[in-house]
Amino acid sequence: MSDVLDLARSLIARASVTPEDAGCQDAIAERLAACGFRIERLDAGEVRNLWATHGEGGPVLVFLGHTDVVPPGPEADWRSPPFVPEIRDGALHGRGAADMKGSVAAFVIALEQLVAAHPDHPGTLALLLTSDEEGDAIDGVRQVAARFAERGERIDWCLVGEPSSKDRLGDVVRIGRRGSLTATVVVHGVQGHVAYPELADNPIHRMLPALQELAARAWDPQPYPDFPPTSLQIANIEGGTGASNVIPGSARVQFNLRYAPSWTSDALIAEIESVFDRHGLRREVHWHRSGEPFHTPEGALRAAVRDAVQAECGIAPDENTGGGTSDGRFVAPLGAEVVELGPRNGSIHKIDEHIALDELECLPRLYRGVAERLLGLGGREARPATGVSR
Repeated sequence: MSDVLDLARSLIARASVTPEDAGCQDAIAERLAACGFRIERLDAGEVRNLWATHGEGGPVLVFLGHTDVVPPGPEADWRSPPFVPEIRDGALHGRGAADMKGSVAAFVIALEQLVAAHPDHPGTLALLLTSDEEGDAIDGVRQVAARFAERGERIDWCLVGEPSSKDRLGDVVRIGRRGSLTATVVVHGVQGHVAYPELADNPIHRMLPALQELAARAWDPQPYPDFPPTSLQIANIEGGTGASNVIPGSARVQFNLRYAPSWTSDALIAEIESVFDRHGLRREVHWHRSGEPFHTPEGALRAAVRDAVQAECGIAPDENTGGGTSDGRFVAPLGAEVVELGPRNGSIHKIDEHIALDELECLPRLYRGVAERLLGLGGREARPATGVSR
């Protein structure tokens, strides 16, 4: 059994359903401390956050990941128990195998190999882990990044191990993500009998034209390079008393915007509130800012990732900003270049989640290759951008 497979199996066996860590980070900290890493706990509330560093000063390269997983769902639906790692059909199965205990295990092995081969490497190698990525994402990297900003902690490059690949390892890397903003709106009216609408004020009727205007809008004045269009999607609508002859006194709607860097959450909120004002909605609105958009332009990190993927996987990756979001959104405002690179994502959050064994074995080499190119180790340096696939 290889080192990365052994560690991945050990991590999957720990039922770290968010925000639980189930001892994953302690096991990792013990390994890294044994090869010279400084270990700092940055826990907040019930969330575990690990910061492990080796070396001094800049440049600072951070591997970013999470040890928490989503709930497995009905265990009876799994071919093998979700927290009993099993190898079959050329893959390692278990909750978190692809999202993202496989990548975390690969990070650790890559770091152990790097400091063994280059004990006097320039700059700082670091690992940042949280147990609050799959949950509320309040006391995890969001809190750690705020603490880093207060104490002037520098991060130059951040490689996130989220499962970015689609059809084969390395075919897609994320060079940014859209922002995410959620609104929960309660619109107030006046309850009454449906036969006497003049004596009532139907909140559903009032909010529908505003929602139609928001849903039909083309939000971006022009396409933002490398980003999908800003999108508003209505997720839930609730209203009524259950009786067919009663106009309700209030109605509730939830919607989410995934938005390009042409917008900020403050600008979107002001725009939407103005639409509500124009439609005369008496309302209460709760806004949840999951994170602002970020974009990593062409630079050292993208070049190093591209070179490493070409060397290890034999392909040129598609560099895009698709998909949802990640904890990279909290690190990017610190001034870091952020890129996401990980295994295929076809089974994540699903029954019988798995990672192909050949991908798992390749990941430590891939991550080590990125680090060596960034730090100029072993004669490897990132080459200038050529032939970028988009």
